[in-house]
Amino acid sequence: MSLLERVTTLLRANLNALVERAENPSTIIKQVIVDMENQLLQVKTQVAISIADQHMLEKKAQENAEKSAEWLRKAELAIDKGQDNLAKLEAAAEEAEVAYRASADKLSVARKKAGTALDKAVKAELAPLKLDRAEFITEIATDPASAGPEGQDRIEFWVRTNPGSKPGPMMKVASGGELSRFLLALKVVLADRGSAPTLIFDEIDTAVGGAVSDAIGARLARLGSKVQVFSVTHAPQVAARAANHFLVSKELSGSKRVITRMRALEPKQKREEIARMLAGAEVTEEARAAAEKLIAGAAR
Repeated sequence: MSLLERVTTLLRANLNALVERAENPSTIIKQVIVDMENQLLQVKTQVAISIADQHMLEKKAQENAEKSAEWLRKAELAIDKGQDNLAKLEAAAEEAEVAYRASADKLSVARKKAGTALDKAVKAELAPLKLDRAEFITEIATDPASAGPEGQDRIEFWVRTNPGSKPGPMMKVASGGELSRFLLALKVVLADRGSAPTLIFDEIDTAVGGAVSDAIGARLARLGSKVQVFSVTHAPQVAARAANHFLVSKELSGSKRVITRMRALEPKQKREEIARMLAGAEVTEEARAAAEKLIAGAAR
């Protein structure tokens, strides 16, 4: 039953009740009719408002539906464009991967060729340094799965110190003295390719003497013509080849503390210290003459 029908039924019931009790039915009926018309007008007004609200809701829903459809259309276009861009990016990435692999392979080949040349050059320096039975190896392991900005190779310097022994990383296999001489040979070979501006060698001539010390001194002098070289040495053959000399000594101070001093040597003092290296505690004229000969030979 509609709202209008319910109101009409209610009013008729009230009307019947009033008629039964009223002394002047016509007057009451007229009043009831007026009231009914007023109530019907209110009902129609409410119905009209409800219909207008319904139309407004329908219009808004339509607008929302149109907006949703437009958004969906734009989203689909964006997805399609994104898929196109993704396809282009994937193609570009694949092309870059192919180009990288080609360049990395060429770099690996060039490195192995350079490594072979480096091994040969270093080997030529080893015999004078009393490492004639040793072997220097540029170990290049190629692993495409570990490729990066520097290529796909892992490079290490390996050595074999004795025939028949197993080669391994130079820093682990070589002893202290051997390591210094291997590094010296490597530095001499690579001197023309760039180096640190200053190189320091600490007692690189330990456990060697004579011709080996002289060979070490000659190579340090060659390095010194290209970069600054400091060498802590007890070998007169090495010291004789240096351009500048500093004497390092230790003294016991008054407070029983040991003080280390270093002073620059003049040419005459240089000869005296080299003579002391040759002779020991007592410097003889023969030692001084030998020192002069060493210095003169180094200058040639």
